[in-house]
Amino acid sequence: MKPSSSKIENNHILEVNWVDRWRIYKRLQELDIPCWCEANQPLRVEISNPKAAIQLWSVVRQFTASRHEQIWILENIWQSRY
Repeated sequence: MKPSSSKIENNHILEVNWVDRWRIYKRLQELDIPCWCEANQPLRVEISNPKAAIQLWSVVRQFTASRHEQIWILENIWQSRY
């Protein structure tokens, strides 16, 4: 996702493996984020506001981060809160 100067582009193409692509697609639809995914094509996502951008980042991270990375993130959040 590359911003062009100070303007954020609305349409983005995500290059993720085909298994994650469909899971990400379904989750983005649940979040009402416009996206399109055709067979053998990359996932296309429309980002219209900062909230959608953060949700996209979070969903992609959820499906692409390793178990070790996810555990590390949760441990750091836990330590910072308590």
